[in-house]
Amino acid sequence: MFGLKKWRRNRIAVRRFPDEWLTIIERNVPFYRRLPPEDKKELQKHILIFVSEKHFEGCGGLKITDEIKVTIAAQACILLLHRKTDYYPGLSSILVYPCSYVVPKTQHLIGGVVVEGPDVRLGESWRHGSVVLSWDNVRRSAEDIHDGHNVVLHEFAHQLDSSGARGDSTPVLHRRSTYITWARILRKDYEKLRRQVSHNQNAVLGEYAATNPAEFFAVATEYFFEMPKELRKSYPSLYEELKNLYQQDPDML
Repeated sequence: MFGLKKWRRNRIAVRRFPDEWLTIIERNVPFYRRLPPEDKKELQKHILIFVSEKHFEGCGGLKITDEIKVTIAAQACILLLHRKTDYYPGLSSILVYPCSYVVPKTQHLIGGVVVEGPDVRLGESWRHGSVVLSWDNVRRSAEDIHDGHNVVLHEFAHQLDSSGARGDSTPVLHRRSTYITWARILRKDYEKLRRQVSHNQNAVLGEYAATNPAEFFAVATEYFFEMPKELRKSYPSLYEELKNLYQQDPDML
């Protein structure tokens, strides 16, 4: 089965990258323009495979187009550059709304109090099967590559995290000692952020990243690619670990 999948992917990867897709990426994903030529070629191969294997579904009346698929795929596959990958093996579908969408939310508060109400969302990642995105926010967050906010990078970082990076991890994290170092640094810097937030101190990653370790990792991923200098200055050890994980150094681009 694995041999057949590898054979199929190799056939897809050697296809000519469509000119219209390249136009879409250069227009909608300015981070692409910063990449060296060899990375651009690798990313194009990843995009071809990703679009071929993942199902895109329009929600709320949105019609899925090549622009939507390629814009999302390009950003999701930036996280896969230079790495052994199985292309988010736990992910089958990307659900795309035209703009922010509303879902019911239930909160369990102290004392057994339960609060129910609507929750407006820009995107979310489900542990099994799907990523949900707002197309408007996908475009807006991709346009500014220096603000530290990118919904696609955020939600696909969750996909890597929730799957334990099975099939998408770098060889370095397969070693127990390296994984222990990664976990220790992530925990230490997460607690550092929580202390800053609790004392109303300015924190580079912001209050939302202090929600839980999963959000800390996802937000740190956004900053790693979009505000690398700021992340490196505030969290130098975390930056080095993310550099090892993603096999990239955006601060040098």
